[in-house]
Amino acid sequence: MKTYHFKFETDLPIPLAEAWDFFSSPLNLAKITPEKMNFIITSNFTADTKMYPGMFISYKVSPLLGIKMNWVTEITHVKEGEYFVDEQRTGPYAIWHHEHHFTEIKGGVHMTDILTYAIPYGIIGRIANKLIVEKEVKTIFAYRDEEIKKLFGVYRAK
Repeated sequence: MKTYHFKFETDLPIPLAEAWDFFSSPLNLAKITPEKMNFIITSNFTADTKMYPGMFISYKVSPLLGIKMNWVTEITHVKEGEYFVDEQRTGPYAIWHHEHHFTEIKGGVHMTDILTYAIPYGIIGRIANKLIVEKEVKTIFAYRDEEIKKLFGVYRAK
């Protein structure tokens, strides 16, 4: 099975604690996901729910062609203020491993997303990745980058 790897980075002009507070809340994921994906968290969380190892998060999502599907991820690792990892348990991918890293920098926080995924269905999956999935993944992360900059501002090195 072929796996694909991407690294996305962005700097934000907010304190590490504020970034951690926002990104460690499962409910905030919908705020930075493109509307066309019809992303709905179906887990029963409150606004003050924070991620912890072993947490399962269930969603309804339409990643392609408006087809609705269930997606469940597990938060497998959390180191408060530094990183957390989500892994798909059920959903569209054969593998989905997403690391979220946070590092304090002068005047803000540096965020790094490391994504490893695989598409099922052998050669058909590899073709689908080349034609559709890879572009969609990049589009989703570009959208996320734009939205978090709208929420928190653009980092200017000090």
